[in-house]
Amino acid sequence: MKDGFIRVAAATPLIEVADCRFNREKIEEMVKEACAHKARMIVFPELCLTGYTCGDLFLQELLLKECVNELGKLAEATRGLDILTVVGMPMEWHGKLYNTAVVLKDGKILGVIPKTFIPNYSEFYEARHFERGLTKAVPIKLAGQETWFGTHILFECKNLPGFVVGGEICEDLWAPNPPSISHALAGATMIFNVSASDETTGKDLYRKALINGQAARLISGYIYAGAGEGESTTDLVFPGHNVISENGTCLAESKRFETGIIYADMDLGRLNSERRRMTTFLQRGETDYVRVEFMTGIEELELERHVDPRPFVPEEDADRRKRCEEILSIQAMGLKKRLAHTHCQHAVLGISGGLDSTLALLVTVRAFDLLGLDRKQIRAVTMPCFGTTDRTYNNACKLVEELGAELSEVNIQEAVTLHFRDIGQDINNHDVTYENGQARERTQVLMDLANRTNGMVIGTGDMSELALGWATYNGDHMSMYGVNASVPKTLVRHLVRYYADTCQIQGLTEVLLDILDTPVSPELIPPKEGVISQKTEDLVGPYELHDFYLYHMMRFGCPPAKIYRLANIAFKGEYEPEIILKWLKNFYHRFFAQQFKRSCIPDGPKVGSVALSPRGDWRMPSDASARMWKEELEKIG
Repeated sequence: MKDGFIRVAAATPLIEVADCRFNREKIEEMVKEACAHKARMIVFPELCLTGYTCGDLFLQELLLKECVNELGKLAEATRGLDILTVVGMPMEWHGKLYNTAVVLKDGKILGVIPKTFIPNYSEFYEARHFERGLTKAVPIKLAGQETWFGTHILFECKNLPGFVVGGEICEDLWAPNPPSISHALAGATMIFNVSASDETTGKDLYRKALINGQAARLISGYIYAGAGEGESTTDLVFPGHNVISENGTCLAESKRFETGIIYADMDLGRLNSERRRMTTFLQRGETDYVRVEFMTGIEELELERHVDPRPFVPEEDADRRKRCEEILSIQAMGLKKRLAHTHCQHAVLGISGGLDSTLALLVTVRAFDLLGLDRKQIRAVTMPCFGTTDRTYNNACKLVEELGAELSEVNIQEAVTLHFRDIGQDINNHDVTYENGQARERTQVLMDLANRTNGMVIGTGDMSELALGWATYNGDHMSMYGVNASVPKTLVRHLVRYYADTCQIQGLTEVLLDILDTPVSPELIPPKEGVISQKTEDLVGPYELHDFYLYHMMRFGCPPAKIYRLANIAFKGEYEPEIILKWLKNFYHRFFAQQFKRSCIPDGPKVGSVALSPRGDWRMPSDASARMWKEELEKIG
C-alpha cells in the first residue's frame, strides 16, 4: 500500500474430505482473520473446498454441485472485505473436469485459473479425473456469475500500481516451463500457487528452493499455499507447508504439519525497481491476456517485515565469514591481475593505523602471495603529521612488521609547513586547506616513491567515503588501483575482524583488534592530550546509517521518504527519528554535491551488488540537481 508495501497471506485450513460446507466455513473464518490483520491477498491450498484426496469422488455429481454452491456462499462472504482471495476447487466445464484456482474479491468471482500440467506418475494420478487447462481465457458462468476461465488471466489493481497477480497450481511449478514465466513477462508481479504437495523426506527443502528460485527468476512475489491436516492419509501425508518469497528471499514460512496463516509484507516497489534495472527482463505484455481489474484500500501499514540495519553484512556468523573470504579473494585477485598485467613487482601504500589502510595492506599482501612475490617489495609508508596520535602510529608500524612488508616513515610536517608558508596559509587556521594540504602531500609522497621503484600506489579509500565525498580530491581520492573502492565501511570492519580471527598469528591478531577498537578519523587536526580529536562519524554521521541509505537508494531506487521509514524500523532503539532524518538529509546533500569525485576514481574491483564506479554501476552527471530529493525530505520534517 503506502510506499509500495502490501501484506499477503498463505493459509492451510483444517478440512474434511468431501465436506464442502465444513471446508468453506473454515476458509471463510481464515479470510476474515486475514482481513482483520490487514492482509490484502490470501491464498488457500489446491482443491481445498473439497479436499485434494477425494479420489473417484471427484466424479460424483453431488460433490461437484455442492462445491459450486459453497463457492457462491464464500464469494458472498467476501462482500465488503478488502482482500483478494484465492481458493482451490474442481470445476466442470463442457463435460470435463478441471483442477482450478478461483479468485474472489468483494463478492465477485474475478476469474478461474486451471491447472496446466496434470501429474500422473508415482503417487499422483490426477489424469484419471482432470483435464489440462486451456490457455486463452474464455467467458464462463460459475455460481451464478459471469467470469473468465483460462491460464492467461491477470488480476490488476487499479489504484496500486505494480500489484498485478497471476496464478498457477502445484505441479505447474515443477514443470520445465511453468505458466508463471508467461505471467511475469506479461506484467504479473505476484504469483500465487495453490498446492497439494505431499511430504516425503527432504522434500520441504527442495520445495522451498524451487519457490525461492522461481521468485528470483521472475523478479516477483510468490505465495505458495499447501494442503495439510484433514486430507486423507490413506497413502500420503500433507504437511501444510506454506512459503512466501520475494525475489528469491523467503519472507515467511509455516511450520509443517500445522494449520494456520502466515503473513508477509511484500515490497512491490523493490520488485518494480529490480525489473527496471535488469535489461534482460523483457516484459512483453502479451495481447492474449485478459486483465481483470479490482480496487484495494490504501493505508499505511505498521510493517511486520524485517528490515536489516546492516544490509551489506550477513547476519549469520557462518554466512558472514564466507562473505568475508569471498571479498578478500575478489580484491586480491583484482590486484593480482593488475600487477601481473603491468609487470609491476612493487607496491606502495600509505598506512595510517586506521581500518581502510589496514584492509588495503592485507589485500596487497594476499595478492603478492598469490603472485609469489616477496612481501618486502610492498612498501608501507607511515607519514605522521599534525594530527597523528601515538596509538595509530604504533599500530601502523606493528602491522607492517607482523605482515613482513617494508616499513618506511616520511614525516611530512616540515614539507606541509613550508607549503603553507608558500601559499599564505595560517598554520593555526585548521580549515579545509589545513586538512587537505596534508592529504595531498601524502599522496605526492606515495606517487613519487612508487616512481622510484616502478611500483604501483594502492588506494585505501572505501565506498562509503566515495558516496559521501569524504576524500580529498587528488589526495587520498587518487591512486593507481583502489582495492577498497566498492567495500562499504560497515563491511571493512568485518573483513579486518575476519582476518584477525583466522590469521593464527598472535601478534597480528592483537594489533588488528586494537585497530578495530580505534575511532575512525582522518587525523588531520592536532590531538588533544594525545587522543584523537577529530572523529569522522561526529562530522558526517554514523557510517552504519549512511551505508543503509546508500544500499536502499542504489540497490532499489527507493525515494527518501521510504528510506526514512525503513531506517526507523531497522534502527529502532538505536537512533531517534530526528537523528535518522538529520543524517539522511546530509547524505543526499553530500551524495549529489560530491559526484565529481566519483566521476574520476581509479580502477578497482566490484565485490557486491552496489558499486559507484563511473565505468560500471553508477553513471551520474556531476551537476545533477538534488532539489526533488531534498524537498521530499523537508516534507518529513
